[in-house]
Amino acid sequence: MRKPLVAGLLAGIALAVLASGAAQAQMSDNVIKIGMLSDRSGIYADINGEGSAVAARMAAEEFGNAVNGTKIEIIVGDHQNKADIAANLARQWIDTEKVDVVADVPNSAAALAVQAITRDKKRLFLMSGPGSTDLTGKECSPYGFQWTWDNHAVASATARALVEQGRKSWFFITADYAFGHSLEAEAATTVKQLGGTIKGSVRHPLGASDFSSYLLQAQASGAEVVAFANAGGDTINGVKQAAEFGIPQGGQTLAGLLLNINDIQALGLETSQGLMLANSFYWDMTEETRGWSKKFEERTGRKPSMNQAGVYSSVRHYLKAVQELGTDDPDKVAAKMRAMPVTDMMMKEVKIAANGRVFDDMYLAQVKTPAESKYAWDYFKILKTVPGAQAYIDPKDSGCPLVK
Repeated sequence: MRKPLVAGLLAGIALAVLASGAAQAQMSDNVIKIGMLSDRSGIYADINGEGSAVAARMAAEEFGNAVNGTKIEIIVGDHQNKADIAANLARQWIDTEKVDVVADVPNSAAALAVQAITRDKKRLFLMSGPGSTDLTGKECSPYGFQWTWDNHAVASATARALVEQGRKSWFFITADYAFGHSLEAEAATTVKQLGGTIKGSVRHPLGASDFSSYLLQAQASGAEVVAFANAGGDTINGVKQAAEFGIPQGGQTLAGLLLNINDIQALGLETSQGLMLANSFYWDMTEETRGWSKKFEERTGRKPSMNQAGVYSSVRHYLKAVQELGTDDPDKVAAKMRAMPVTDMMMKEVKIAANGRVFDDMYLAQVKTPAESKYAWDYFKILKTVPGAQAYIDPKDSGCPLVK
């Protein structure tokens, strides 16, 4: 009587071992491959670029560069701020190099192109750099996640703060592509809702070096605020030349609708003092942010931008979901990422909506004067915390078909 029982038990154990092995094979037969697609040579190289790759590697290292025995591999590419190059790289990575995740992708036109590829091919897309609200709106994807900020969050917070200070007439100098158009539209809507007026706007090509004609028009408009609806090198060049033209000295206020700490470092406090901005991360807020930023600086020679911090947060959250599930199946991982709140050095218990929007807090800040800055990279005065629920568009109003 015992032999059949023992045989049955052995058979059951064998089946369990086989099942366990099959589950493990689902992970261990493959590498978890993350493609960091960024601007490595253009106007966003400082705020994303190699620093984004460093941030992703720091996230992977927290898992020992492997999840449940499966190696994590990070590859890097440069989209050169061109949507066709971004799309071709993403397609090649997925089809040929078996990339599981595409991450970063500053530049909204490039991100919208990659969103279409990753949606079609069912691969995760972790965005920390593009600002278009269409990415979690009409162009949303079940595999797309927008971390860190978007045009609505940064533009509306900055515009509201300045209008409430009495600066009600605005002129925009805008980057002539999807990101710039959206950034201007979001700020202009807020200005008009609060009773302000738009005196005019001009558009410049991406990577412009000479802003003189645009600045002359802004100066002639008499607007109280000259707002730069651009980012990175474009904002730096515009603000520097505005100071040379004497625009702030003439009583007009300069506003950068998307400013990062790297931009302030490049401009210097003498030029950038008093600028208002909205960021979702500042290195000098807590012991955790200071500790992580110190490690980042040791590798890069600079403090992290909010975009680079967001890359770390998004990659870490993805790897945590894979670890808990025991699989890198994209549908299961995407569902798990939405179900788990995001908790790390950057944010605590932050929810991800059905449209892929991460509802982190935004911080309204003002750039310090040289006299107020006490040590290296001591640049921001945090004036106000804007909760994520207020900072971002309600998912029900986003136009995303995934939102019920």
